[in-house]
Amino acid sequence: MKVPKCFGIWGNTEKSAFWELLPDIISWTEEKNLEVHLTTRIRDNMEDPQTFSYQVIESAEDFFKLDFLLTLGGDGTMLSLARAVGDRNVPILGIHLGELGFLAAVNVDQMFEKLDQVVAGDYLVQPRIVLKSTVYNGGKSSTFFALNDMVIDRGKSHRMLVYELQANNHVIANYKADGLIVSTPTGSTAYSLAAGGPIVVPTMRTMIVTPICPHSLTLRPIVIPDDQVLKISFPSDHDDGIALAVDGQICEELGSGSKVEIQAADYTINMIGFPGSNYFRTLRKKMGWGRRGDM
Repeated sequence: MKVPKCFGIWGNTEKSAFWELLPDIISWTEEKNLEVHLTTRIRDNMEDPQTFSYQVIESAEDFFKLDFLLTLGGDGTMLSLARAVGDRNVPILGIHLGELGFLAAVNVDQMFEKLDQVVAGDYLVQPRIVLKSTVYNGGKSSTFFALNDMVIDRGKSHRMLVYELQANNHVIANYKADGLIVSTPTGSTAYSLAAGGPIVVPTMRTMIVTPICPHSLTLRPIVIPDDQVLKISFPSDHDDGIALAVDGQICEELGSGSKVEIQAADYTINMIGFPGSNYFRTLRKKMGWGRRGDM
């Protein structure tokens, strides 16, 4: 793999652990003779921003200058970075500072060992599919992108949603449910899993459709190839109270008669992995996969 010469840091500046680690990371960059780029948010929150040499990431176009991005925080930090990077193909290495940290697979105690591997070119780039959602709402259209999932739910309403789901213009089902989750394989261990969806290896190219509390004994989660275009439509007389959540971080309220199209984006997010890493070992460690009773 490419041996990096410069990289960027994207972090959750509200976590004290981030500020505790930053000086050590800067010392490591000086030792390795690497150029480091910081976000404006990091620069603006530093007590003394002139204590070391760095460049500033002023806009998303500055990502093109970087060989990789180091993100420090929880899964939310990783998701926000993925949307910011978009189609710029910069590999991301996630360092976990949160509670569970399924996306940011490297722990703090492994950080410099893994960074040394990246600098030596001993790493893998794993492409992850991204969802593109086009929302037609009140005569206007909006586009959103998600690494984890798109969730349609009843918002502030207390009534079930009524909606139709199609794939490539073929009706899959008509639903009465609290909502619908469309997730990537990366997001299959998030909300979709909690709603009864399957675990899907994150490098696969599929979409997972999981209804939320369907009023039916037969409507189950399904896995769909990523070459399909999903269409979710609501009756024109549907009461207000429909909401779209993008990676749990962006919310859009939908009116009656709205339509949502979801498909794989024409780009992927590149995650840095390492030879010998094992997805199912991570499942066992972080989520208790395969555990029986108190074992």
